[in-house]
Amino acid sequence: AGPRLSRDSAGLRSDLWRETGDPPPVSPCCRRTEAADRAAVLTVGGETVLHPLCLKYPTALQYRRLFLSELIKKHEHTGADPLDVLYNALGDVLNTEENTVCYKSYFLPSGDTVTLSESLAIISEGTTGLVTWEAALTLAEWALQSLDILKHRTILELGSGVGLTGLAICKSCSPKKYLFSDHHPRVLQQVAKNIHLNGYYLDEEHDSQHIGQSVKAAEHGISPENIKISVVDLDWQSVTEKQLSHFQAEVDVVIAADIVYDPGTIIILSKFLNQLLSCIKGGRTLEVYIASTIRNHETYTFFKVTLNGSGLSWQVVPGPKNTLFSQDVNFSVEILKITLQQYRRDGRKFVCA
Repeated sequence: AGPRLSRDSAGLRSDLWRETGDPPPVSPCCRRTEAADRAAVLTVGGETVLHPLCLKYPTALQYRRLFLSELIKKHEHTGADPLDVLYNALGDVLNTEENTVCYKSYFLPSGDTVTLSESLAIISEGTTGLVTWEAALTLAEWALQSLDILKHRTILELGSGVGLTGLAICKSCSPKKYLFSDHHPRVLQQVAKNIHLNGYYLDEEHDSQHIGQSVKAAEHGISPENIKISVVDLDWQSVTEKQLSHFQAEVDVVIAADIVYDPGTIIILSKFLNQLLSCIKGGRTLEVYIASTIRNHETYTFFKVTLNGSGLSWQVVPGPKNTLFSQDVNFSVEILKITLQQYRRDGRKFVCA
């Protein structure tokens, strides 16, 4: 590696002024405005890249560099005195080596936060499960406004990815038990790390069964609010009878986000949901909610048709009333509630074998 780049505040100011032009002279009558501008810039910085949470768990390096550069340019154009805190922060960013991962933090209505470590690349290590997708944000928003469905319930999440939806639910909806599930080994490791990162412990019963020694960073103990949390290796295509029986006996709600993207996966998922819903034990009910970003209308229509052909019914659920997280507005997200059809196409009632 080359020598560490050293940049002082004055040097950074000179570089930026060469790009944008010298700042205009400040008139004494503008001092009050300057003080207000200074306070506004410090407030913006303090609520974003200079926030204590962001300093502890930094966002993507490129984002911080671009954001700080733009904030400095806007401030200097007001003619106010330079703010060394911004230049020092930018200097630290320029001296930081690029990484393949970053942190993202989400503020919840309760004032609590969810912090995730995730990949910078959409596809990495052979999976798309190491980043947070749009439907996970929408599903989390819907969950935070659907306490009556989730409170004191046992929840199974399919394709949990890095864990945003599940951790938001654990922190705000008081579930009895939460099962994060996925099938890619690297995703299982990452979601376990994010669970620990947010102050939770994994249930001992599942900890030794489903995750490796490398992710056992926290001591065993009781998770906040006594929520039992597990990470489960779940392959929809080869789900075991033991797993299926366990889910049917304990799970009250199944949720998932952005797992509908490939025709082959859709067929496997529909068959698994039929198995799961067909033989619920003890006269219990099981609710299934799947949120999907509609990127390809043909694929999404195929999902609905396949559900119908697999003995399942669906209905669109109203989305969240309030937007809590910043999202890509170029795509729409739809949430379906999925249930088992009472009667077969030949008119006979479904009977559990």
